[in-house]
This record gives sequence, structure tokens and C-alpha cells, in this order.
Amino acid sequence: MPANWPALRAKADKLNPLHICHICLAPGGDFLDHKNPGDDHRQENLDWAHDAVPPHCHRTKSGREGAAARPRLNRPPETHPALR
Repeated sequence: MPANWPALRAKADKLNPLHICHICLAPGGDFLDHKNPGDDHRQENLDWAHDAVPPHCHRTKSGREGAAARPRLNRPPETHPALR
């Protein structure tokens, strides 16, 4: 986290006091999240998301981003053992 994280969090709280989740648009977000992947800590890239409380939008989003960042392996399909 950047050194000014408490100030960023306080500003995000003032801008979105109901903690509307930027992913599902429901109130009650409990985690200050990056709207775009990466470490862009500008205020306009930070908003609330659900993480510890359902529907766990942040966890789902982070999982998708992590899967997209992993290299894909192009392996040929395995032959079934009975057909070898």
C-alpha cells in the first residue's frame, strides 16, 4: 500500500459513503479496490467492492484477472489409455 493509503481510503469514503460496489452496484462494499488491474493508486481508480461479505465481487474479479495473466499451455490432447 502507498504511504498515503489512509488518506485515499478516507477520500473514497467521502466520495462513496454508502460503499456502492463498483462491480455489482449494490451498497455495502467492504474493500477498497482498484477499478483497473495494476497498482494505479490514483483516487479515480479506487472504489469500494464486496470482499469479505457476499457476493464477494472483489475475490471473483481478482481471480479472473489472475487467470488472465497466467500463460496458457498449448498441450496436445492426451490419448485415452485404452486407445494407446
